[in-house]
Amino acid sequence: MMTPKSKDEMNYIVLKRIITYLNRMKKLSYFLIIALITGCSGQNAVVLHRYASVYDSIFKLNPAYLGYGFDFPVGKPDAKGYYDAQGFGQNTHLGNDWNSNSGGNTDLGDPVYSIGDGYVTCAQDFGGGWGNVVRMVHCLDTLKQVYVESLYAHLQVIQVKKGQLIKKGTQIGTIGNCNGHYYAHLHFEIRRLVDMDLGGGYAADTTGFYDPTAFIKKHRPRK
Repeated sequence: MMTPKSKDEMNYIVLKRIITYLNRMKKLSYFLIIALITGCSGQNAVVLHRYASVYDSIFKLNPAYLGYGFDFPVGKPDAKGYYDAQGFGQNTHLGNDWNSNSGGNTDLGDPVYSIGDGYVTCAQDFGGGWGNVVRMVHCLDTLKQVYVESLYAHLQVIQVKKGQLIKKGTQIGTIGNCNGHYYAHLHFEIRRLVDMDLGGGYAADTTGFYDPTAFIKKHRPRK
């Protein structure tokens, strides 16, 4: 006949089981985060509010990359020498089309810069009308889980890799023409909901999108 266990022994056993369970959950969370980070945010993207902790972890561990001000993606910092050929909302456009003031393909190969400190979630060629695309997540406030995404499309070349943390003003690529689909320009978006599907660049419903120029003007670097 087994000797009944004391109350302290029973508490110890329960506590040990709880610790084991928590350790297993910690490992599961770790592998989930890795799986999400290594999957490129695109057609099979996840929704931020379900996995905000992924970005919380990244930026809390790297506070030097929190976004405290934004510049324009061309002619840094103020888009000098460029104009917006098709603004947000024009023809249901969801972003800006940045062109050189000199017109045509004169800006082919011009540098494109990160608008702010952030984390590269995607850097790949989607083909079709998108071509080379870079997507970045920027953290405005980890406590309130405030994130925005910048998207840079039709690039001639990509100069960053998925998973990189980069600073504002870092060259991420060059202006392209999407393999001859268009005259050279930068299609640029700022999304208030990060990790949405890539989409089509045009839509009457602007839910999840900011007017990029208005957003940058409102969030210029502190002097």
